[in-house]
Amino acid sequence: VQLVESGGGSVQAGGSLRLSCTVSGDIDIPYCLGWFRQGPDEVREGVATIDTDGSTAYTDSVKGRFTISRDISKNILYLQMDTLTPEDSAMYFCGVGRGQEARWYIHAAYGMDYWGKGTQVTVS
Repeated sequence: VQLVESGGGSVQAGGSLRLSCTVSGDIDIPYCLGWFRQGPDEVREGVATIDTDGSTAYTDSVKGRFTISRDISKNILYLQMDTLTPEDSAMYFCGVGRGQEARWYIHAAYGMDYWGKGTQVTVS
């Protein structure tokens, strides 16, 4: 399984970005796709997750601002990020986990099985 993120960049506070993650390879159902971020403290935290049946979960700080979605036909995961703040600055990673629901993985980055290399988001 390979994941490749794109769409990061630098943006002013209040702006928007859309991250994309292209997923390739075979993944047994059920699985969960998710976006996680890691700041200078090196702690990787869940941002948004979506599982096989479409259920989603978000960390509290992004609710109402970020939206996770997927294009199943193209195997692409998205993260639309609006009203960005400097606190959103981080390296964003796409991950895949097998067997658990979105609401579990949002608090359990350690449970993801595969990771992309990340894309940097900087908000000033």
